[in-house]
Amino acid sequence: MRDCIRKLDEAAEFYSDERCFILELLNTSEDEEVSIARARVAPGVTTALHCLSNAVERYVILAGQGRVEIGDLPPTDVVPGDLVVIQVGTPQRISNTGDSDLVFLCICTPRFRQECYESLEQ
Repeated sequence: MRDCIRKLDEAAEFYSDERCFILELLNTSEDEEVSIARARVAPGVTTALHCLSNAVERYVILAGQGRVEIGDLPPTDVVPGDLVVIQVGTPQRISNTGDSDLVFLCICTPRFRQECYESLEQ
């Protein structure tokens, strides 16, 4: 990928089947190694249980508070500054336990592709 500066485009945010708002900051075939998205979860909402079949995902908590569930780990509260690492194929979801939006970055390597998303909802 060439050097660039990408400006934030709030109008590109969309609501996903995962029950959260997503804003793709970087996800292009020009950079297969990584994708970065901003996720926003409304108060009281828990995202859909899912896993990624070919990407390691990291959450960087930016605002709000939540509880993350990852694989066999006990549910864990998260706050701004916390980092969550989720290995390939690990079930995951996050709940907003606060009274304002839970906002975090989702950084995937290699980049996120929709075909790697697997819903684990019953």
